Amino acid sequence: MTTPLLPKLIDDYAEKYTSQELPVLAALNRETNMKRGDAVMLSGHLQGAFLQMLSQMIRPKCILEIGTFTGYSAICLAQGLRDGGHLHTIEIDEELEDMSSRYFKKAGLKDKIVQHIGIASEIIPSINKAFDMVFIDADKPNYELYYDLVFDKVPVGGYILADNVLYDGEVVLPKEQRSKNARAIHSFNKKIKADKRVEHLLVPVRDGLMIVRKVKKN
Repeated sequence: MTTPLLPKLIDDYAEKYTSQELPVLAALNRETNMKRGDAVMLSGHLQGAFLQMLSQMIRPKCILEIGTFTGYSAICLAQGLRDGGHLHTIEIDEELEDMSSRYFKKAGLKDKIVQHIGIASEIIPSINKAFDMVFIDADKPNYELYYDLVFDKVPVGGYILADNVLYDGEVVLPKEQRSKNARAIHSFNKKIKADKRVEHLLVPVRDGLMIVRKVKKN
């Protein structure tokens, strides 16, 4: 996500009237922006608070995150875990592991977050868990694959979230003007709309968040 979809004044106002960013998240936000040229991938204060609120409402026992990056969204999501709950997070870039691990420890979540490094499509089948909540925020062409891989691991009543489903606003452009990633995201959105096993809501926060609730197995 590179293009703000909300006017900056509105975005700033929303952040001002949202609960203050946790100190550990503010520090992670700052370090990510100082050290990473791709810091725009970080969820940030407003979306992070939204994810945290959702997790606190759902109170999941087990969460799967596909795409750790520097760990911001994992920390937000983990705030809503039930006692004894765990969050599994998958990241393909091994160079990010030390940074995210360091902040998980600072957040007091070292024992609640399980880090996996490698290819998500290979790791997901190997995690023998049921997930009350899944957050997809990784390579866009594989969103549909990840959805299919996690669907049977989510119980009826569980949630699947997907980030960047507006993809810089490109999803509303004519097909020939969309980038490869935007075309993949549009295809994913159509897949969700056609899936009669779920209820879904596309929320235009930040770069778009798809909230999917599983209502039946088949």
